[in-house]
Amino acid sequence: MSGMDNTLPDGAPEVPPSGTPPAVRAQLLATEHWSLLASRSTTQGEVLTRISMFLTFTSASLLSAALVGQATRFSDTFVMFGIVVLCLDLAIGLLTQIRVMNVGMEDLMYVIAMNRLRAAYVALDPGLAPYLMASHHDDQAGSDQTYSFLGTDTTFRHVAGSSMTFIVAVNAGLIALLLGTVLVLPGTHPAVAVPLAAAGGLAFVAWSLAEGFKRYKATWRSFTPISPTE
Repeated sequence: MSGMDNTLPDGAPEVPPSGTPPAVRAQLLATEHWSLLASRSTTQGEVLTRISMFLTFTSASLLSAALVGQATRFSDTFVMFGIVVLCLDLAIGLLTQIRVMNVGMEDLMYVIAMNRLRAAYVALDPGLAPYLMASHHDDQAGSDQTYSFLGTDTTFRHVAGSSMTFIVAVNAGLIALLLGTVLVLPGTHPAVAVPLAAAGGLAFVAWSLAEGFKRYKATWRSFTPISPTE
């Protein structure tokens, strides 16, 4: 490209010699970029639908349990029905949580892939670099920049506001309800059952977040960027 500064920015990979015109290469990269954007959008829409379905099912099942309780005058039949409902809700919630965590990693995959494509754009035309707010580095620092262009979101705020934390909190509540019910059945005093049930829910939250963090760190340990941040 005549008249342009061809000095590549730090971390941008060099474009190997090719007989393909730069315009055609840019078009091919853009096609892949749009494909990644479409896949990312579809995945996000799918997981939000899954979460909505889970919440709808949980609210409907708890409402039905309340109606059954009134009809049976909260007898032993109601208690068994309530336990079955909570177990079913929790099973669906755990499956939804697995999907949400998988989608979180898939979203990171799409971000890394698009960062790598931006690195190719910058390699074709280094003058583009100052105009890209999303990063063109396919490493952890680059993904952090893409997730927060202005750098105002901390890791804590990003995790706390994520769909994963939301679904973990809902499942922790179901676990606490189920544990509390099971503990009260043999005659455990509520003053003992409630703290134990709450502790079980909090332990599940801690375990889930630790597993998510461990998976996130393992991803970066096994990944080799080609355009790392200098």
